[in-house]
Amino acid sequence: MSQNIEIEFKNMLTEKEFHYLSSYFKLEPEQFKKQINHYFDTPSFTLKDKGSALRIREKGNEFELTLKQPAKQGLLETNQILTEGQANEALKTDKLPDGEVKDAVSDLISNMNELQYFGSLTTVRAEVEYKEGILVLDHSYYLNTEDFELEYEVTDESEGFLNFSNLLTELKIPVRQTDNKIKRFYAKKYNLLRE
Repeated sequence: MSQNIEIEFKNMLTEKEFHYLSSYFKLEPEQFKKQINHYFDTPSFTLKDKGSALRIREKGNEFELTLKQPAKQGLLETNQILTEGQANEALKTDKLPDGEVKDAVSDLISNMNELQYFGSLTTVRAEVEYKEGILVLDHSYYLNTEDFELEYEVTDESEGFLNFSNLLTELKIPVRQTDNKIKRFYAKKYNLLRE
């Protein structure tokens, strides 16, 4: 189990901007790696309402269970490596394996039996080092939707904000209000449930 604070800046991109940035940073097709986020919550969106998110991330043959919760600065991530069997069991039964993540989730949800697998979001991602941080280009697919996003992961919030803002200005990419992937997924899921 590990915990860390995540500080990142995000901006939605058009498909044209996404391809321009790929070219600008000389990213080759083989640098883009696929990952799948499998999301969980209760039917009443208990975790979402508490500003939290629960996922299993699948990268190749690696599986990691993560709970993200609000922190004073950024998000507190609690992570737990899973075997493929544990991940498949959680996806099939809606039951989390024992460990620190399950313990932390049980502090947020009074009835763990309400937890449900909501679906998946697939991302094709490339990363590049940029001014004391990591720039991430994402092309995501979920619930009959696709979108493009630029993220900047940093350890220093104020310096990171400045670097990210300057990059967007330099490349003439408009600043766009950008929710994180789980919020975009949840919004789409919520709308689908209401149809």
